[in-house]
Amino acid sequence: AAKKKEVAALSATVEAKTGQIGELGVAIVEMKNDLSVTEAALIEDQKFLAELEKSCSTKTQEYEERMKTRAEELAALADTIKVLNDDDALDLFKQTLPSSAASLVQVRVSAISQQTRALAMIRSMRQHAKVESRPRLDLLALTLTGKKALSQGGFDQVIKMCDDMVVMLKQEQLDDDHKQEYCAAMFDSAEDKKKGLERTITDTAAAIEDAKEGVATLTSEIKALGDGIVALDKSVVEGTDQRQVENAEYKELMSSNGAAKELLGFAKNRLNKFYNPSLYKAAPKQELSAEDRIVVNNGGTPPPTEAPGGIADTGIAALVQVSAHNQLSDDTAPAPPPATWGAYSNKSEENNGVVAMIDLLIKDLEKEMTEAEVEEKNSQTDYEALMSDSADKRAQDSKSLTEKESTKADLDSQIQEHGAAMKAAGSELMATDKYISNLHAECDWLPPY
Repeated sequence: AAKKKEVAALSATVEAKTGQIGELGVAIVEMKNDLSVTEAALIEDQKFLAELEKSCSTKTQEYEERMKTRAEELAALADTIKVLNDDDALDLFKQTLPSSAASLVQVRVSAISQQTRALAMIRSMRQHAKVESRPRLDLLALTLTGKKALSQGGFDQVIKMCDDMVVMLKQEQLDDDHKQEYCAAMFDSAEDKKKGLERTITDTAAAIEDAKEGVATLTSEIKALGDGIVALDKSVVEGTDQRQVENAEYKELMSSNGAAKELLGFAKNRLNKFYNPSLYKAAPKQELSAEDRIVVNNGGTPPPTEAPGGIADTGIAALVQVSAHNQLSDDTAPAPPPATWGAYSNKSEENNGVVAMIDLLIKDLEKEMTEAEVEEKNSQTDYEALMSDSADKRAQDSKSLTEKESTKADLDSQIQEHGAAMKAAGSELMATDKYISNLHAECDWLPPY
């Protein structure tokens, strides 16, 4: 009964675990869907990154063109300053009012020539300059175009504007260098973080697959253990039934053989009563009860002896059914009766043969009973060993089943934890990709490091 209760409890546990396996299977499918969505988003982000790298290459070429134009602009400004700082130009600018009309005409012609050369150089630079640089060049051109450029101090203002523009361009170059360093550091940090997150997602996905394989293996092992316990209990029941049948057969054999042995002894004793009176063993006297002894002692008659019953009123009972045997008749005619009979003689020699045969039968019965006892003892020993080994194996399998179920529960918990960690890493990876995209938008005009 205790084993049946234990089997019922384990069966309920197996059913509960099977239900949990189904629920975990659904959860695993959902996590696979989340993983597929995350992987698809990762593919899109990688595609976007490749496009950004391609765009970055284009922006690099534009930046190089810009730097080239800026260099040309600086060269033009330097040439302009060189023209304006020429000794003849300085002598011209230092002169005050002209002393004569001729000198005034000469000075005006030289100033117009310098103004034309400077304006042509600025307009040439403007054609190759970027949009953000054109307003400053337009201001220089406007200043050189005005009439004040030919008056006293007019070129001083232009030179000052050129000097200011050179200072401004140097400051812009310094800012660009700082921006390059900042962008390079931020790109390195973001790329390292992205690679770490991608590696984390890959490792987590591999851990989830390993845990799923472990769950599948444990599920099959748990099922095998459960089936083994059921088969073991069935074999125990079958062994018990077989032992009961063998024991019943043994008891029946011992009872039948004992009755047969006793019956043969009775027959032998009866023969000895006639042929060998000295070997005859009289039946024990009837034991009288206390009341019967009082009656007999007072001169009364003892109570009548009850018939012994049993086989042929011998008092020997047997569990076997004895069938009647009919003597087969011979088809030949019987021999004629003897004419007369002779004197009766005691057949002691024949009696000795019959007694010997009875003794042989009794020995055969005793031998069979001895063999049956040994076989019964061995069968009982084997049965007890079977029960002991089965109990030990069942305890070991039950312990192993509990451990595997505990391990499976731990793996299921790990799958959920890994799934949550991978989802968080995927969200953080998307945020990092967005940050990198913003960095590209901010730093695309700079050369990548």
